[in-house]
Amino acid sequence: MDASGYEQWYATPRGRWIGERELTLIHRLLAPRPEESLLDVGCGTGYFTRGLAAGLTGPIYGLDIATDWVAYAQQHHAAGIQWLAGDARALPIRDDSVDLAISITALCFVDEERRAVRELVRTARRRVAIGLLNRRSLLWWQKGRHGGSGAYTGARWHSPRDALALFQGLPVRNVRMQSAIWLPGGGGFARWSETLWLRRLHAGAFLLVVADVAS
Repeated sequence: MDASGYEQWYATPRGRWIGERELTLIHRLLAPRPEESLLDVGCGTGYFTRGLAAGLTGPIYGLDIATDWVAYAQQHHAAGIQWLAGDARALPIRDDSVDLAISITALCFVDEERRAVRELVRTARRRVAIGLLNRRSLLWWQKGRHGGSGAYTGARWHSPRDALALFQGLPVRNVRMQSAIWLPGGGGFARWSETLWLRRLHAGAFLLVVADVAS
């Protein structure tokens, strides 16, 4: 899928619902403050960058290793956001230079993912969030097995335990996790099921792990 196709998918009814559900969960756990700054690593075309930037007045950075996707973001959504090309494993960002650092379903395609998480923690002053694909979900059975299919080809899927372990030994505290998109079809029953908010049941396709940076 190219950058344009990725953006178009989020404009479909199913893509819009999934994107909104994931953004809602990110907002709840990340709890951004209006004056804060944000770094989105593996931002792609900037869908989540833009969704979070709307309520922030501090500097916003979107970074991706794919220069053509960064160029797409610059051409279509440049206002108020600084778009950068860079590697998640060696971020061109100073220590403690942003309030919030996130990476949403990008580390599933990054080798040395723990090194990338360490970089997120290094750059953040207050809070870090990573979104991952859940190996204990219906979507994994549909799209993730045997190397994955479609947009999930080659993706790494994590169990909830694997996801939490990515922060082990790093200078963080209060690590917590929730999931969303339990039924990925996006139909009426799937949407109703999301309203139940069974926060202790980590069975959704989207795992979000948030940690406070230790002061």
